[in-house]
Amino acid sequence: MADTLRRLVNISAYGVLQEKLESWFRDYHVISCDQNLNRCCELIELTAKIQGQLFTILNFAAAEGGHYAGVDTLKTRLLPWLGTCFSMARPAVSDDTSLQLMQDSALKEKKIRELSMSHDNNMQKMETQLCSTRLQLDSVKSELADVQLELDNTKDKSATTLLATEDEILQLRADMRAAHEQLEVYRRKVEVVDEYERQVRLLREEVSYLTSEKSLLQERLSRSRSSSPLPRRPSSPLRSESPTRAQLTQSSRHARLLSRFSDLYAVERLEAQSLLRRYVDDLTMVQKIIYIAAVGSFQTAKLAYRQFKLRVRKTLSSSHMGPETLEDAAVDYIVRNMDLYDVQASVNDVINAMNVNPRISFPPEVDFALVSSLIRETCRVAFAMQTLDPPLDLAFSSDGELFNDNKYRRSYDSEFAAPLVLYHVWPALMEGDIALIKGEAVTHRGALWKSRSRSSSPVRSRSLSPSRAVTFNSVRSKSPGRLSASWL
Repeated sequence: MADTLRRLVNISAYGVLQEKLESWFRDYHVISCDQNLNRCCELIELTAKIQGQLFTILNFAAAEGGHYAGVDTLKTRLLPWLGTCFSMARPAVSDDTSLQLMQDSALKEKKIRELSMSHDNNMQKMETQLCSTRLQLDSVKSELADVQLELDNTKDKSATTLLATEDEILQLRADMRAAHEQLEVYRRKVEVVDEYERQVRLLREEVSYLTSEKSLLQERLSRSRSSSPLPRRPSSPLRSESPTRAQLTQSSRHARLLSRFSDLYAVERLEAQSLLRRYVDDLTMVQKIIYIAAVGSFQTAKLAYRQFKLRVRKTLSSSHMGPETLEDAAVDYIVRNMDLYDVQASVNDVINAMNVNPRISFPPEVDFALVSSLIRETCRVAFAMQTLDPPLDLAFSSDGELFNDNKYRRSYDSEFAAPLVLYHVWPALMEGDIALIKGEAVTHRGALWKSRSRSSSPVRSRSLSPSRAVTFNSVRSKSPGRLSASWL
């Protein structure tokens, strides 16, 4: 009996029963109905096992007291309790086994509680980490939203700045165009002033020369009067020695025209090239158009000069008295009245000749009048060059000819080992057989074959549309054909 009681004390059966009751009380409102019933049955089973052990101890204690010991106690306490119809089933296992099972169950319950507490702690830690991670994620999302907002603001500012920059660029371009136009106006005014100064200087030189000639003539006249009582008129050889205005200004006009021809290549040619590139993508065709326009301007201006000179000679022949020859007088008159040259007629003739030139082509919606400014200035320079002695002219050239280093320089895109000229970019200026200013040419291998294949194209005729027709019958300056003696 003592051993059974000791084992019952060691397994702490009532402590286990109390812990299970407390655990059930805590989880009663959380777990399901089936789980509550299972726990209640478990407690009943545990209570029955403890009661079985107690009845065993009661049996041993009663046996130790003899037949009559403890009868009163059993009668007063046990029998009334058994009278309440409480029945207890004897366990199928032995007492020792039942106690061992209760001990194992208690150990397992304890381990389960420890594992549950460890699991709860781990879950709590994980929830804490999850909350921390969520807070970090919210912070990162907030930072990302701020960065996105800054990026949008930067884009808006960049777009605004870009628009403002484009407006400034457009304004600067407009200002630059206005400045170029104003510079062109000032340049023309400066040219006019320089021309006036040059004329004043030439007039002063002429006055000085005439004054010295007058002094010389007066001195000779006084000598002739002192040697002969009868005055006589100076002989014609003396009068023929007086130079004309054209002869006096020969060197200055020569230098000015050379400089003007260089400006045609450096300024007017590039302006015309930039203008043509808006309509023609082929740079070769643009350079050919400019070259043909320059050569045609010289040929037309030479023809106009010869016709002008013939009319001037015919007009002066009836009233010419000397001392210079009629030829010198005609040239001198042309030099003094360069503004009578009908340059617009020459421009129209050059454009008409270019319209039927088979070597060049042009889009049908535009006209060669785009290069009329270059043609006009070239005609004026070429016309003025015919008044020099000897006159200046362009070198004869043709595609596929042998390259002459004395007359031309190669363009940047040429094959410098090629001996033949593919096409010319700018003509060379000649004084007799001497090249005063070199032209520019493009050299390539097989240039002769290329030039022949291109020259075999049919002649192109162009009709001017109303939208781009050039008014050729505009008001012109007085031509030499309308001259009379009153104008001379």
